Amino acid sequence: MKLFIGLGNPGPQYEDTRHNIGFKVIDELSSEMNIPLQQSKFKGLYGSGIIKGEKVFLLKPLTYMNLSGECIGPFMKYFNIPVEDMVVIYDDLDTAPGKLRLRAKGSAGGHNGMKSMIAHLGTQEYKRIRFGIGRPVNAQPVPDFVLGRFSKDEQPHVQEGIEKAAKACEAFLTETFENVMNRYNG
Repeated sequence: MKLFIGLGNPGPQYEDTRHNIGFKVIDELSSEMNIPLQQSKFKGLYGSGIIKGEKVFLLKPLTYMNLSGECIGPFMKYFNIPVEDMVVIYDDLDTAPGKLRLRAKGSAGGHNGMKSMIAHLGTQEYKRIRFGIGRPVNAQPVPDFVLGRFSKDEQPHVQEGIEKAAKACEAFLTETFENVMNRYNG
């Protein structure tokens, strides 16, 4: 069993923002795996299917980024999904737009969505794909930056990163996460 979670904010005003890149990767997986996100539970939108002999869940918490754990903790408990079978995808300010950093565990690193997950799961020992969104320039406040949209120049890198992140998730269905990290990091 595998659970892929993309972090973001619900609503059309947030749809193409940097903060919603996790949602974009889940949308890509939904399309690639033909798993529609049509069910709701625990303040989240999800879909499930069997891919390569593995039960797969795709989840978008609809609690807003800072409360993501309120959806994820109960969801995992209800479906009896072990933390080692989960991968969370979220935005990373410290990485260039479209670049990926895969990690088997780690701290919240100042990311409020991750802080919420750690609080609700009681561990930070879970797999993650940090998706680069870059850093603000010209003293732009971080909240304004993450809720802004990618520039035209960044778009090709971002699309390439979305596709690469989806392929990394798909690879985790049949490979160890260590192998996936070795192939898709950077």
